[in-house]
Order: sequence, then structure tokens, then C-alpha cells
Amino acid sequence: MTKRQELPNTEDILPSLSPISSLLTEEQKKELQTNIVIKRYKKNEMMYKEGDVPQFLHCLISGKVKIYKEGVGGRNQIVHIFKPVEFFGFRAYLANENYITSAAAFESTTLCIIPVALFEKWLSENLQLANYVIRLCAIEIGILNRHIVSLTQKHLRGRIAESLLFLKDTYGLEDDEQTISARFSRADLADLSNMTTSNAIRTLSAFSNEKILDVRGRVIRILDEEQLRKISKIG
Repeated sequence: MTKRQELPNTEDILPSLSPISSLLTEEQKKELQTNIVIKRYKKNEMMYKEGDVPQFLHCLISGKVKIYKEGVGGRNQIVHIFKPVEFFGFRAYLANENYITSAAAFESTTLCIIPVALFEKWLSENLQLANYVIRLCAIEIGILNRHIVSLTQKHLRGRIAESLLFLKDTYGLEDDEQTISARFSRADLADLSNMTTSNAIRTLSAFSNEKILDVRGRVIRILDEEQLRKISKIG
């Protein structure tokens, strides 16, 4: 029987919540320690779904999370992905609306969740924290705007190339400095690139034949990054 992995202690996890935790006052840090909850999610398990009422600020401690929009015919569009240690799930609350996207784990994932009403209280009390959150939102808007341009203006090759470079920039490379440090199914790559799974498979196969990539299952090595960036740029 597999031994169940224990959740980390809340005291041990607090340093991981920087820079938010480092911007809090001593009183707010005490409130954080009292109210924080650590949760583990299995692969494909949802944190929240489209239409839910937002209740928590989420901080990704380990694993990978996708934010996606449910589309027509059961197809999903991944609009953003997160890596440790990043915060998400609070925009809808601050906008006074329900979630317009869903969040789920790509793999076994550990989150810290904080009541978003408490987070809003901190924002009203702490100018440094408020400024940091404004920057977070501005950065995310920029990422989404670039992604929208890619999905609407680029051909299949350009979309897959951009998605692979985005995964590389987000999760980094392994020690060989070629292998993307993330494993994604063809369906996930298709959802990230706004195409069918069959088109994603064909495009990856073409890149492999052209010696741009080495694709073995979910392991993807970038053999010619310069050419991949060129394809991404010209679309």
C-alpha cells in the first residue's frame, strides 16, 4: 500500500507565500497563520469551476494548475497556467462576480487557500500589498492579451510553437537545457493552443521530422529553439 504523503505544516509553509507574506504586518501575519488551510489535489481535480462564487485566494505550493474556459462541444480553452509559487483565484471576488473560468490540477498539487474576504481586508489596510496585487493583475492582463492575439491570428504551427515556448519559459528546462520541465498530454497542448488534439499531434510530428523537436511521449526536447521562435513569431 502506498504511504499517504503528509501535508506540510502551516508554519513551515508561510515563508513560501512570499512576496505576499513579506508585505504583511505582524498582525496580518498572525491572521494569515490562523486562517490558512493547506489542501492537496489529485491530477485533474478541480479547485473551482465556472459559475462558482469565489471564496478563497489560492497559492500554488507544488504541482501545476491550469485555468480554462469551457467551450462548445466539450472542448476547453486553457487561458493560463501557474507554477509554484503563484497566486490565483481572487480576481472574480475583487470584480464582484462569479468565476468565469475553471481551475484544475495538471498533476498532484498542493495549495494554500486563504479566505478572500480576509485578503480584501488586508488590501484596504496595506498599500504595499495593494500595489503588489495591482501589478499581478496588470501582468496577467498582458499575458492574456498576447495569448488572445496568438489564438486569433496565428496558424497551427505558430500556436503550437508559442505554447511550447510559453511552457519552457514558465517551467524551465531540465539539466540537458533542452527538455521542457513539464509533462503535458496532447489534449492539454491542444487546449492551450486552441486546436483539436489530432492537429496538435500532426504539428508536433512535423516539428519532430524537421528536427526542431524530439518528442517521446509527453517528454519534449527543443532541438532548435531559434527556429521554434521564428515559427512562433511569423505565425
